Amino acid sequence: MIAPWLQTIRDQVPGLELFDAHTHLGQNDPDGMRQSPDELLRGLRAANACGCFVFPMHEPDGYPPANDFVIEVAANADGLFVPFCRVKPGQDALVEAERALARGAKGIKLHPRAEQFTLDHPDVPKLFALAHERTLPILIHAGRGIPALGEHVVAYAQQYPNARVVLAHAAVSDLAWLWRACVDLPNVLFDSSWWITQDLMTLFSLVPPAQILFASDAPYGMTGVSAAAQLRLALQAGLTAEQVALIASGQSLQIAHGDPLAVSGPAIGERDRASHLLLDRVANYLQVGVLLEFRTGDGSEMVALAELACDVPEEIDDAPIFAAIKKLLSAYAIARAAAPEDRAPRSLLQIAAAVAMSPDVPIPASES
Repeated sequence: MIAPWLQTIRDQVPGLELFDAHTHLGQNDPDGMRQSPDELLRGLRAANACGCFVFPMHEPDGYPPANDFVIEVAANADGLFVPFCRVKPGQDALVEAERALARGAKGIKLHPRAEQFTLDHPDVPKLFALAHERTLPILIHAGRGIPALGEHVVAYAQQYPNARVVLAHAAVSDLAWLWRACVDLPNVLFDSSWWITQDLMTLFSLVPPAQILFASDAPYGMTGVSAAAQLRLALQAGLTAEQVALIASGQSLQIAHGDPLAVSGPAIGERDRASHLLLDRVANYLQVGVLLEFRTGDGSEMVALAELACDVPEEIDDAPIFAAIKKLLSAYAIARAAAPEDRAPRSLLQIAAAVAMSPDVPIPASES
């Protein structure tokens, strides 16, 4: 079901390469999610991706063994895995970062929500100084469940300009104002590992393309699904094929190789376009449905409303888009009924929501 949608993006962006800037390995996360190296590798290969940044999932008992595992796996992954170490401020974070970097880690991951710290912790500027000294990426959870962190990020990025500061999850905690501040801070980057379409459209419109890194958050997302959904929205926002290619892999590869950051010019800005009321209804129902799926395990009522909202007259111009969305929702219903505990079918909702928000981007001929 996903392959034709990803192929549509490849048709719009010839020579497209994918590099996933946010993936995890681990078996002990308290939230119950798991991912093995083989599972991550299968996801990358299914999307024909050229690599990923990878780091441990939450490890309540500490990170040295988990960091060693990620580094060792990466050393035997034919260059597909670029390993980051994960550290917890207050638990010898700088010592562990230096140890892991000496063993082969290529970046640092911080998670203020899982590790329950804020960016004014005294260990954090030491880690930024290390990233600055070695021109390394330092990726920070900037999604749900945390207080605003943008002011500290701006201060550290100014003080340590060689650090490649990557704000995960479209920096939704601070995106409302940080998009303007980052114009003068090319070393502040945003990864796209998020699923709310309005946030992603804001990201692609208001942040310079060179400061956006495609990411899935695997195993919470899937590389191919995230690319098919997110890059549709980038094209809908008005980005060129060259700019989409830079987001999809170009800038991440610069970071992975330790090369100077690419430049792309300013953000495209918000485009004037008429609201599509009927498609907006579908998108809004699906956003709530996906949220309920993640929170309660059952968004079926809202998905059913989205499917009913696709019953439009056949003669309207966008009828094929509604038909394609309805086909995705039907496939979701069948898959969910067959395996109620399987999270993978939710990916069909992610694609459907993106399609509803991107009526100007072609749909596969086979899907209408």
